Amino acid sequence: MLFERPAPGHLATLVLVRLRGAGVDDDHASEFAELVASASLACAATVTASRDKPHPRWFVGSGKVDELAAAIAATGSTVVLFDHELTPAQQRNLEMRLACRVMTRTELILHIFADRARTHEGHLQVALAQLAHAQTRLVRGWAHLDRQSGVGGAGGQGAGGRIGAGAQRGVGETQLELDQRMIAARIRQLRNRLAGVQRRRAQSRRRRARAQVPTVVLAGYTNAGKSTLFNALTASRAEAADRLFATLDPTERRLTGTDAEVVVADTVGFIRDLPVTLVEAFKATLEEVAQADLVLHVVDAAAPDLEERRRTVRRILGEIGAGEVPALEVLNKIDLLEEPTVPAGAVEISALTGAGVADLKAAIVARLGLGRVATRIEVPAGAGKLRSWLHAHGRVEREAVAADGGLTVDVRLSPVELGRWRAMAASVEDRHQAVGA
Repeated sequence: MLFERPAPGHLATLVLVRLRGAGVDDDHASEFAELVASASLACAATVTASRDKPHPRWFVGSGKVDELAAAIAATGSTVVLFDHELTPAQQRNLEMRLACRVMTRTELILHIFADRARTHEGHLQVALAQLAHAQTRLVRGWAHLDRQSGVGGAGGQGAGGRIGAGAQRGVGETQLELDQRMIAARIRQLRNRLAGVQRRRAQSRRRRARAQVPTVVLAGYTNAGKSTLFNALTASRAEAADRLFATLDPTERRLTGTDAEVVVADTVGFIRDLPVTLVEAFKATLEEVAQADLVLHVVDAAAPDLEERRRTVRRILGEIGAGEVPALEVLNKIDLLEEPTVPAGAVEISALTGAGVADLKAAIVARLGLGRVATRIEVPAGAGKLRSWLHAHGRVEREAVAADGGLTVDVRLSPVELGRWRAMAASVEDRHQAVGA
């Protein structure tokens, strides 16, 4: 296929370039090394460079290309990884000069996503992102055919003459057009199939809205501990690992340990410079964040670049239309800190040890307005379904028979549940009046 992927365990040479005004600090370099490890590649060498601007031919200078060639020869690396985006021409030139596979940051992330996808939806989204990326770089794949013009065909006059309207074009140009059409058709097909996924998600959201079941979505920087927290909130066993993008496919479960009825959804983690192709391909998944009733912004309290990660997540939330969704910041991994500094309004927890999780559940219920309060309700005589509903959805504390044969029930209900009760009671009353008339 057009998207080439190195096999697990291959040796990689990393290239970190410090551009004037952008820079590569230790945190960025450490994160790139984590991405490489998450892709199951082994770092054999790291080459650093500083430039005012990218070299038009190599991205790095010609001397640095020679240094790269020497590092590849010394380590036996089979792939070179740039923590930057390269133009198709730069990537082609480097591969020809180094005789080695060259991958950009975007391609590395796509490689990881392809490994993490488990569901049908996940595979569709990754395939769409890969094709959208490959579509912009087709010229690199057919450079060896070179767009040379052929000997005059129906309207051409060969290499030295004037090329007419019907001239035969080179094999590379013809194959490039065929590939472009093939990829465009496949992208349309994938988008149509993902549109079906979006429709099914929209139907699920409408069902929850009709049942007045709120949704809480976990969002945050990758490896902030969202999946571990998801398991703690829902008593689930979703995969949780200490690596970037451990969770790719969205998962939904019920919040446990409270009287409130709430759906909790886990989503893919964010990262700085998240490729645009991924954001577009994962629109159906990220829509869950924009449509949520509450976003839990999970923050790794032990991250050295904590503030930058918080800003990155907030920016991406704005880009996907979730900037106005009510949010609760959750400071995770406090067990790794001696004296954590908790921002105003945030909840501090350790999803791994369980510390603070009960407080977080209470905070979720409070923010959603689902806290149950004591209410006295009069149930008419013969309204057995209303009584059964109170026992099924509320917490009944006391029942007493009234003089008219009805019941006086002391029950704890949330404002949402009380609203449902009143609607049901009014419907029963209307039916009784209709029968009496």
